Parts: sequence; C-alpha cells; structure tokens
Amino acid sequence: MKTRVLSLALAGSIASALAVAATTSASAAEMEKCYGVAMKGQNDCAAGPGTTCAGTSKVDYQKNAWKLVPKGTCETIKVPGGMGSLKQGPAPV
Repeated sequence: MKTRVLSLALAGSIASALAVAATTSASAAEMEKCYGVAMKGQNDCAAGPGTTCAGTSKVDYQKNAWKLVPKGTCETIKVPGGMGSLKQGPAPV
C-alpha cells in the first residue's frame, strides 16, 4: 500500500513539474535528464543495452533510465531508496 501511495505521489510530482515547465514554455536548455525517477515504460530514454529508448524501462525507478525534468529539480525528487540522480545508475538485475 505504501509503495502505491508513494508511486502516485511521485507521479503527481513529476506531472506537476512537467506541467509547470510546459506552461512556462521551457526549452530543452531549461530541462535536465533525471535518472531513476521514471515509472515502468514511461522513461524518455537511456534504458540500457538492447532497448530502443523511450518507453522501454522494465521497472519503476530504473536507475539507468531517465526522464526530462525542469533544471534544478532532479535531485529533489524522492523515490524509493533515495532521490533522483543526474548520473546514470546500474541496470536492474
């Protein structure tokens, strides 16, 4: 139950951040790649070897898959086991 609530809270946070970015006409220069925050199948890219990129993450919060977020917000996004990261982590086992 806690995981579901946390997942919904994170999804809401990301959606809110992206909505703010969209309404302020954020350019790609105002966004950054944030690893480990995407939900399963909702990454923007970099899901590891053997993938075609966007939408290919196999698990929630996959450390080697990123989502674009407003610059300066990545490391403030709470996920199970820590925070979002500006650096790519290991692929899931």
